[in-house]
Amino acid sequence: MENLRFIKKYSWGEFKQEINNGNGYSGVDASRTTSNNIIEVCQTLGIEAARQTIINEIKFTMEGHGMNIDIRHMKLLADLITYKGELLGMTRHGFVKMKSSVLLLASFEKTSDHLFNASYSGRDDLIQGVSECIITGVPMQLGTGILKVRQRVQDLPELKYGPDPIIS
Repeated sequence: MENLRFIKKYSWGEFKQEINNGNGYSGVDASRTTSNNIIEVCQTLGIEAARQTIINEIKFTMEGHGMNIDIRHMKLLADLITYKGELLGMTRHGFVKMKSSVLLLASFEKTSDHLFNASYSGRDDLIQGVSECIITGVPMQLGTGILKVRQRVQDLPELKYGPDPIIS
């Protein structure tokens, strides 16, 4: 039990050993034992458990600093990290695995390298993401920019002026 460190009295404990070995300790309730090692949780319990661990760790960290973040934002970030069925870091290496957008990669780090490699290999960018739209000045395809409302001119009602109703 010397490898057990209590973070909060009677509620949190941290194992310095693997999560698989946590069940072997006497007096340890395996159903209430958690790990903050996301890679280990993913390997042992799967990607959904790793997603939940990411959410829990973001929440724990932010609350520890007195910050309140809506759970939907935490879930969105966890979904982004795990949506491919593997853990993707929020680094330039993770972005390369997530997206193939040249402008998105160039906006993060190593701008000249990404632009050079893209132009050398003849890659194009469909400009669909938020970062790409901001860089090029194109309206984003979300919120009010998601709809393109068009109406035929012949379908417009005839406007009348005077005491009668304006639209017939």
